[in-house]
Amino acid sequence: MGWPVVALGEVAKPIKRLTTVEPGKHYRMLGMRSQIGGPFLRETKDGAEIAADVLNKTKTGDFIYSRLFAWQGSFGVISEAFDECYVSNEFPIFRIDVTRLDSRFLAFWFGLPWVQRLVEADCFGSTPGTRNRYKEAYFLRLRVPSPPLAEQRRIVAKLDKVATLVAERRRIIEAAERDAKAMLSNAFRRIIDGAPYRPMAEVAPLVRRPVEIEPDRSYPELGVRSFGRGTFHKPALDGMAVGSKKLFRIRAGDLLFNIVFAWEGAVAIAQPEDDGRVGSHRFLTCVPDSNTVTADFLRFYFLTPEGLSKLGDASPGGAGRNRTLGLKKLDVITVPVPPIDRQRWFDRLQNQVRSVETLRESAGEDVAGLLPAMLDGVFNNDK
Repeated sequence: MGWPVVALGEVAKPIKRLTTVEPGKHYRMLGMRSQIGGPFLRETKDGAEIAADVLNKTKTGDFIYSRLFAWQGSFGVISEAFDECYVSNEFPIFRIDVTRLDSRFLAFWFGLPWVQRLVEADCFGSTPGTRNRYKEAYFLRLRVPSPPLAEQRRIVAKLDKVATLVAERRRIIEAAERDAKAMLSNAFRRIIDGAPYRPMAEVAPLVRRPVEIEPDRSYPELGVRSFGRGTFHKPALDGMAVGSKKLFRIRAGDLLFNIVFAWEGAVAIAQPEDDGRVGSHRFLTCVPDSNTVTADFLRFYFLTPEGLSKLGDASPGGAGRNRTLGLKKLDVITVPVPPIDRQRWFDRLQNQVRSVETLRESAGEDVAGLLPAMLDGVFNNDK
């Protein structure tokens, strides 16, 4: 006989412990990992650095998820370590009736691939993927399995062993990544110490390659992710649908800026597989003088606090996503220009770090794959 089910609206109560943000006070801000990795301490910020007027306070035992990444299994339970931390309104909080449903059992259930597909189907947003948001109303109407509490706890104990292994592996990988980033930052600071600064217009000028639109052709677009996370391929645009929109050709090796999100690190280098794709006027292609600077060196600089600050200053507009990088302002941003051989040495160091990170990620994926396999086995076989 299958397990009985219960609507989350019957056992989950939305919680609002709204706290007014005050300059001078410090707030421990949480983030949420995907694949039911749970909450983590993202940063501690002064109230003056927080754009939101109010934050929601967490308590031990809260059930929480990320609206933006719910479709990736970003659900979890607040542990004692994160009691009285803070989250924005992008992280809904609930209290679960623990006499009927174990919060950890619920979190594991959201790790099932078919449940994540169910959640994704209810997401909405202006852009696919990371811009999709999962409304609380959809969460509350879900019907979840509700075996006896003793059975729920038995299942949780079994899955916790694998989850602990995955979490430990994740901590090792994150620690190694922090060490690698610190090493690169230290090396970068040494290289630019005493180096002259020159404007972008001199060392990596903007190059436009207008595309003549033909109605019967298609034009594959390229996108640039924020936070230095590289490029991605968008679906092709039909020539008839382009209309009066201007498109520009992108070539491998270009230093790319998404002018809408440059202030949050939407900077990348076009890869060989990106060659020939197109971007709208919102994507700027700068071509470094190969005898003076390298694209990878400049990309690293623009993702440092100093570089991001300059991009922010060159992106006037309202708060948040209304800020746009100005073309003329980009031209006059000054960047450090140490000897080219030192830049190339640093680029080789970056490539070595990327190679090691790729190996770590591969090993991490192997370990992380244990949990979905266990979840599928437990929830399908223990019914």
